[in-house]
Amino acid sequence: MILLQSHSRFLLQTLLNRVQNLEKGVEFDNHWVEFDDVRYHIQVSLKNPHILLLSVSLPTPPPEAIFFGGLPSGAIEAIKAAYGVIVQILDPPRDGFNLTLKLNLSKLPPDEGYKHALLVKIASIRETVLGAPLRVILKQLAARTAASNMDRRFAIVHRPNESFFLVPQVGKMMVMFPMRFKDSIDIVLATSFLQEFVEARRTAGLNNAPSCMWSPSPPLELKGAPAETLSANAGFVTFVIYPRHVEGKKLDRTVWSLSTFHTYVSYHVKCSEGFMHTRMRRRVESLIQALDRAKPELEKSKKTVLSRSFKRMSLKEGRINSDS
Repeated sequence: MILLQSHSRFLLQTLLNRVQNLEKGVEFDNHWVEFDDVRYHIQVSLKNPHILLLSVSLPTPPPEAIFFGGLPSGAIEAIKAAYGVIVQILDPPRDGFNLTLKLNLSKLPPDEGYKHALLVKIASIRETVLGAPLRVILKQLAARTAASNMDRRFAIVHRPNESFFLVPQVGKMMVMFPMRFKDSIDIVLATSFLQEFVEARRTAGLNNAPSCMWSPSPPLELKGAPAETLSANAGFVTFVIYPRHVEGKKLDRTVWSLSTFHTYVSYHVKCSEGFMHTRMRRRVESLIQALDRAKPELEKSKKTVLSRSFKRMSLKEGRINSDS
């Protein structure tokens, strides 16, 4: 199993290159898109080589997800807490984007280790923004503080027009994912993968991992949710998160794993599909080679004891030769 990295590799490499050549005036303007339809835009001008503008466009939220000013709940506070004075939030953001950050690279700390860690955190802007509401709720679970909105259902956006759900309960958190896929083959592979995923949780080495359940029908906790959110063609996955899963440094890993669970499944489904296609192509090639070896030769000659060769003639050819 492969776990996705929380930071954007292209964004991190761009930041590192810019920091290493900070004194050089470079005109830079680049757009790119990463998984789950998260779009980025980086811009650097010749006039201010120390200033970098980073714009982020988030996936379109479904109606049940709560956004404030185009951002998930708690995103502004999370950005300020993570980046401090090096980052300034521009209001309003660039057209077509949910968030625009102004980075002053001259304010980076001199220590190389701390500087690199901060750049990695900036490259993880997707996790900081989209994971903000999930982080707030899981922090309450880690602190074992009973929320006043117990049993309330929270919708967290993670894909365009799709969300997963959190239901706080006493001493635990229920996290439910409606799993949807467009391709019919992906639906079959994902369903099989998720069922095996649940079975793998029961192995002895994973006793401390969150409990995992899969069902073809919506869990009872989603009763009353909008009908479009319950149309999952690959079933529903439910994780049970306890305080021990979000204590200390485990919080960041849990937030990222939950935020990208659907992408994680999609990645392995596509890998499985590609592996099976490769196996089928190799099998077809081996069968073609076997058929080629089984074809009889058109003219097969036999040699006598005197190393002379002769050709076997048909009855018709023999009659023609005898008449001549």
